[in-house]
Amino acid sequence: MPERTRSTPPRTLAEALRLRDDASLTGLLRARPDLLTPVPGDIGALATRAGTRASVVRALEHLDRFTLQTAEALAVAPDPAPYATLLALMGGDECDPVVEAELPGAVGVLHEQALIWGDDDRLRLVRTARELLAPSSTHPSPTGLGPTVAEAATGMSPGRVQEIVAAVGLPGTHDSVSAVAALTALFTDRQRMSELLDQAPVDSLNVLSRLVWGPPYGTVTSAAPGAGAADPARPVRWLRDHGLLLPASAQTVVLPREAALHLRAGRAHRSTEPRPPAVAPARDYGPQAVDAAAAGQAFTALDTVEELFKDWNEGGPTVLRSGGLSVRDLKRTATALDTTEQLASFWIELAYAAGLLAADGEADERFAATPAYDVWLESPAQDRWAQLATAWLTATRTPGLIGGLDAKGRALSTLGPDLDRSAAPEVRRRVLALMSTLPPGTAPEPESLLARLRWERPVRGTTAGRGPTQSPAADLAAARYAHGATAVGDLRSRIAQWTMNETELLGITGRGALSAHGRALLGEAAPDRALPAPTAAALATARTLAADALARLLPVPLDHVLLQADLTAVAPGPLERPLAELLGVAADIESKGGATVYRFTAGSVRRALDAGQSASDLHAFLAAHSRTPVPQPLSYLIDDVARKHGHLRVGAASSYVRCDDDAVLTEILADTRSQSLRLRRLAPTVLAAQADPSELLEGLRAMGFAPAAESAEGDVLITRADAYRTAPRTAPAPVPEGPPAPDDTLLAAALRAIRAGDTAATVIHKPVPEYGDLPRTPSAETLATVQAAAMTGAALWIGYVSADGAASRRVIAPVRVEGGFVTAYDHTADDVRTYPLHRITGVAELTDDQT
Repeated sequence: MPERTRSTPPRTLAEALRLRDDASLTGLLRARPDLLTPVPGDIGALATRAGTRASVVRALEHLDRFTLQTAEALAVAPDPAPYATLLALMGGDECDPVVEAELPGAVGVLHEQALIWGDDDRLRLVRTARELLAPSSTHPSPTGLGPTVAEAATGMSPGRVQEIVAAVGLPGTHDSVSAVAALTALFTDRQRMSELLDQAPVDSLNVLSRLVWGPPYGTVTSAAPGAGAADPARPVRWLRDHGLLLPASAQTVVLPREAALHLRAGRAHRSTEPRPPAVAPARDYGPQAVDAAAAGQAFTALDTVEELFKDWNEGGPTVLRSGGLSVRDLKRTATALDTTEQLASFWIELAYAAGLLAADGEADERFAATPAYDVWLESPAQDRWAQLATAWLTATRTPGLIGGLDAKGRALSTLGPDLDRSAAPEVRRRVLALMSTLPPGTAPEPESLLARLRWERPVRGTTAGRGPTQSPAADLAAARYAHGATAVGDLRSRIAQWTMNETELLGITGRGALSAHGRALLGEAAPDRALPAPTAAALATARTLAADALARLLPVPLDHVLLQADLTAVAPGPLERPLAELLGVAADIESKGGATVYRFTAGSVRRALDAGQSASDLHAFLAAHSRTPVPQPLSYLIDDVARKHGHLRVGAASSYVRCDDDAVLTEILADTRSQSLRLRRLAPTVLAAQADPSELLEGLRAMGFAPAAESAEGDVLITRADAYRTAPRTAPAPVPEGPPAPDDTLLAAALRAIRAGDTAATVIHKPVPEYGDLPRTPSAETLATVQAAAMTGAALWIGYVSADGAASRRVIAPVRVEGGFVTAYDHTADDVRTYPLHRITGVAELTDDQT
């Protein structure tokens, strides 16, 4: 088929795409990756797929505000429309110079993404996009414009049309078509339209001013009760008589598009935004102050996650039957972390996203740490933080939605289903990228950042940015979460607001400004435009750089504490892990902050003894790690608890208590608090109980005794808490927003296949009998034609049926024919292949201008 020349305007989108070079088609496939799933067979299939509703909606949702406004203006322009008409609709009669400068770029983007096609004198919006953006009675246009005069006059009686023509001073016509054309010419003539409006009453002009920017429809009110639409109020009557309001229904009138554009001075939009709003600085704190604040919060984040797993170390809460964490368990966890339920949800979801937490999959399913947590716990602090920050950055699960409603009106729970929002990773990266446009140490103004995000991806409707399981009710009900603040607006704006809060919690930002390790985590994201999701290699590199940047800011762990006479120990900074772990057992944390205060009590010392420590071990440990002498009250406390520890022994009978001092057992029996244990004396030094050993231990400790558990052999049991772990689990996979971005190899292969398929689909061949879509020739003729082509090097058009019955048409250049097979270069597959002759249904030679 001869290739169309540039001087011949394309008649269809397929022809326009066929005229593109490889670089242009590659740009289209890169911008709209959904067109590659699966790879189209030819250019015609590519054009068809590019015009489907789902693909066009996806493409429109990824346009910035000005480019989308350009498409909306084309939807209300004549089809086709010259570039000058589009410029007038975007810039108005006075032609805004900024709009004039930026419009070619917007038109170029629409061209690149195949949303418009044609030369500048014949711009055409693809049909599906026009249907989505053009105004109708059931689907208002984003421009606020109504139907044209011709569209609004459809269904009006010829007599009524002639009355309007006469009322505006135009000569009568013989048919309604010419009358409507005359009205359209009047409304698009600036001078004559101004003269007509000069005659309008003031009240009529007020009516027009209420309709001019939309919506263009209005309900008619009657001048007298029962008069109906035939007797509208005087201002509306004058407008209807002169065609400035045309009937849309029995009680509704509409302002024609041409009249509205005159009143708008030619603008399709009330305000255009050709350039993105700048991200304004809020305050400059200085890089050092920001990095110090962010590093401190990063350490707090690690500490909070560790506290979460200490609370869930022996196995966390059970999994709800519908999935997720119950409200009661969430409240208990929030109390243990000394935080709010919203923040507790965030930390739990963060651990889950990092693969540190999962359900164990047992019959009585519950949440617990994974084996990956133990590996994470032994890593350096900067690496642990980088793992959490990277997991947060790439996760599609959105903790901000917790507490909202799903599609069925049920509350969304922590660790439950329906929390994935595919837009979340892209919005988080974009927020950080916009923050990075400001100088180091400068915090952005949140409203200006949100305005920039809304410009880059304006909301076309409630479906914008929604994941595969999200409902409008879920979006609206989730607006109340922002770590204590109210987050309202579209989903992307709410994710951005949550992102600004979560970055502060994680220590990616400090005082609202992006930190040095936050910039390293961002990697090579471009601040001026959104980029595809980073590859795994890029993420690993950014993670390493962020960890290195944070390592320079974190304090060195200390190997000492300051013991004080009031039975407290002050840790002036982060402690080395062995010291922190033993202090966590032997003392209770009283307060946190720049320094952590631990308090020793009889209960905490007994806890250390239960864990296998002896009094001498505790004395030696504290003496070795205290910069101050061990206070005498603390030494007395340890010795006193140790002297009583193990004096009573508890074992399993159901359970029993034994003691060498029978007076102690007599004292226990006489105590009314022991009645719930249902004790009875078996021997002078042995009591039996109906309670199990753990309940008996707790009961005796509540009475002020210090019993120790013993084994069946009479040995004291070391009661370290057994760490419960799930089987190995992988982190939850993010839910992607559409197909992944194709790489260069896939794009090149897809382009070759599309070009080759187009060659086969559009080739012109000599007449030959066909059966369906396949050529049909006798076997002898097929063999002779193929042999002749192999000798001359000519190309043939063949029909071929594969072993699985799939039929196709191909263009081949035979090289060798032997043994019932033909070896040929297949132009369709761009490869050398071998075909059984008995599967070739027929052949045809190409026309002379195709060879």
